[in-house]
Amino acid sequence: MSAVPPAVAPTEIDTPRTAITWATSVLQAAGVPTPAVDAALLAAHSAGLSRSEFEKALLLGSDIWAAEVSNQFADLVRQRAERVPLQHLTGMGAFRYLELAVGPGVFIPRPETEVVAQQGIDFALELPQPALLVDLCTGSGAIAISLLTEVPGAQVYAVELDRAAHAWAAKNVAANPNAHGQVVQLVRGDARTALPQLNGTVDAVISNPPYVPPGHIPREVEVSVHDPQVALYGLGDDGLEVPRGITLAAARLLRPGGLYVMEHAEVQALGAREMVDATGYFEPARTILDLTGRDRMVVARRNTRPFEAGSVLEGQPL
Repeated sequence: MSAVPPAVAPTEIDTPRTAITWATSVLQAAGVPTPAVDAALLAAHSAGLSRSEFEKALLLGSDIWAAEVSNQFADLVRQRAERVPLQHLTGMGAFRYLELAVGPGVFIPRPETEVVAQQGIDFALELPQPALLVDLCTGSGAIAISLLTEVPGAQVYAVELDRAAHAWAAKNVAANPNAHGQVVQLVRGDARTALPQLNGTVDAVISNPPYVPPGHIPREVEVSVHDPQVALYGLGDDGLEVPRGITLAAARLLRPGGLYVMEHAEVQALGAREMVDATGYFEPARTILDLTGRDRMVVARRNTRPFEAGSVLEGQPL
């Protein structure tokens, strides 16, 4: 982590272009992966504009840069140089076609999870009837809201136990109805036991649960310091203790032929498949890659074996 950049007189960043040039150099020196992009986004946010509105204003030479904007921008750049997540500074995180409210206490949606959501969306779009879909460990609500807004007629439930994350999800659910004004049915509770009224009827269960294995502390400061620990670490020697409970919940909820999709770490591909297969409730599991070619998710179809109440997997009760 770099030191806080020195104070900057407003006259040194008194136009948006000089401000972005200064910020890019500061963020690059701090090791921020995308310094120019972050600088431009922080400048737009400081000016109270979207990225496209900001770029248009630059082209037109509009007067958008007052002294107070410079001061706010400089402060945000200093925080970003300390590796405070960009999304915490702007209050928004992008996911597929959504702009979601995010901040301290909720896991910031990642691009790789967009591919996880895509598996559920593609499956649901092929169904002959309106889909019944469930997102377990919903966090910000990113997967659930994407399912609702991209699958016409879908009925979507989402479950989140953590109080802070649930509050963020509730905010995003309310702000993102589908084309008919319907919203995700959000439940605060234990994903392992939630939604008993849906047992055996759900078309697809999609989940991005905590799964980081012990000893695999994320290298990015934005993740290791600022993402909530409860949303990162899956517990157990292999990081799959929480996912085992989620997998049994999926087996309980899904109808025969229903789809289960769960995100995992690249090093967990074999373990995740073995975990799913060990339940006896699924057809042989497969690993799907993300857009970077990394093992990213386990995917399996529910078989016809009736779910047995009290099923356990590796000693983890449902």
